[in-house]
Amino acid sequence: MKIKFGTLLMVLGSVLLAAALALFLFNRHQQQQASRSVEELMPQMAEIIQERKAAPVPAPQQPEQSAEPEEPQMTVVEIDGHGYIGFVGIPALELELPVLAQWSDALLKISPCLFTGSVYSGDMVIMAHNYTKHFGRLYQLRAGDTVTFTDMDGITRYYEVAALDVLGPYDVEEMTAGEYALTLFTCTYGGENRVTVRCDIAAG
Repeated sequence: MKIKFGTLLMVLGSVLLAAALALFLFNRHQQQQASRSVEELMPQMAEIIQERKAAPVPAPQQPEQSAEPEEPQMTVVEIDGHGYIGFVGIPALELELPVLAQWSDALLKISPCLFTGSVYSGDMVIMAHNYTKHFGRLYQLRAGDTVTFTDMDGITRYYEVAALDVLGPYDVEEMTAGEYALTLFTCTYGGENRVTVRCDIAAG
């Protein structure tokens, strides 16, 4: 009986090891795909931005006097069937990453996504997976580090890291609350919490 029980434990251990290896290989494959997506997207995005900057700017239409002034909308440009609003730069991590105009589980496997807000309302929140080539190293940022966001019109805005937080997985209100001009967040490894980087508009 002891021999059978020992054999069962060995088989169970082997199954668990195989499952762990399969999960590791799957995660590594997803990370490699995400890295390739960024490498392919950034040159396309840079070219589109340059073309848009070189194109003549149409004269703005005069709004009706009775109309309420509207907040500007961020320009969305379609690349490979998906809408992008620009790219985020994190010099301290040597990253430049495209940002999709909306988010879903499938889109997050391609690149970081806009979670809520905009550059015009001063409350933009960008989310991404914790892939190494996405937001997996956000925890390494420190107060004072520079973060940039370049929109599809070629306008670059500069931000400065103000604080790092760790929030719970359902703390949506806390994620979007406060007066930070830019927030970046990703899951911790294991998905229990959210690494959150708060940024103010850079002085000067």
